[in-house]
Amino acid sequence: MRHFLNLSDAGADGVAAMLADAIDRKAARRGLPKGRADADAPLAGHVLAMVFEKNSTRTRVSFDMAIRQLGGTSIVMDAGSMQLGRGESVADTARVLSGYVDAIMIRTDDHAKVEDMARYASVPVINGLTDFSHPCQIMADLQTILEDGKALPGLKVAWLGDGNNVLASLMEAAGLMQFDVVAACPQGFAPPEQDIALGQGRARVVASPQEAVAGADVIVTDTWISMGQAHADTKLAAMMPYQVDEALMAHAKPDARFLHCLPAHRGEEVVDAVIDGPQSLIWAEAENRLHAQKAVLRWVFGQI
Repeated sequence: MRHFLNLSDAGADGVAAMLADAIDRKAARRGLPKGRADADAPLAGHVLAMVFEKNSTRTRVSFDMAIRQLGGTSIVMDAGSMQLGRGESVADTARVLSGYVDAIMIRTDDHAKVEDMARYASVPVINGLTDFSHPCQIMADLQTILEDGKALPGLKVAWLGDGNNVLASLMEAAGLMQFDVVAACPQGFAPPEQDIALGQGRARVVASPQEAVAGADVIVTDTWISMGQAHADTKLAAMMPYQVDEALMAHAKPDARFLHCLPAHRGEEVVDAVIDGPQSLIWAEAENRLHAQKAVLRWVFGQI
């Protein structure tokens, strides 16, 4: 049985196969109504349980539409309306849900909860986001880069800002797919060494935003104040020199692209002129959450 808790669960070959499938399936249904199932409906009869302990727009809608387009159905549950929110253990929840559904996607805070869900479930478990990693987002990012005509091996990706869970998965992808990540983070907000090690020598952290962006093919950032954190003035002040603006983008390659997993705090981590500008691919990136997650669903069921 396959779980997708981190990119390394699939490995380089699995990630490459999923990306190819996502691109092919996206092209095959071009022009169809969003609610129409794919012609082959490969997951017909399958039910996906989606468990949310954190708010969500893209993860919720994209996974719901992903399983529908693959021919299956979903059950959406918020932890606050489940017994999980009243003290039932993750282990017991995993065992119960396994008797009702064919797969579980969970979006939560502590990565240990996802690991426990996978340990005790008898169906595939997918990480929809934890405080440690966000592999589904990076699958969509890689698909977006490939669709823009860029090959992954040898690519330079610059990250600006907080050393968070999205960066951890991006560095893991770098090690698997043989591209480089240079992250510029202020003192006190760099990723831990265990996250950098995921890059297998292809990831490093610098202090200078200009150094990170110099010659970059792709520039990536994320909101500085993560979900559930207070709006920290001290953190914002430390982050402001790492804002992605037109001057910083000018240090990258002329055909460099901008990515952001959204939601964006415009005027903080990025200015309007960049996020709405011609180098931005954020809307294609957001849509690709749907297509990439269809591939993830097919992978956990052994169809890829």
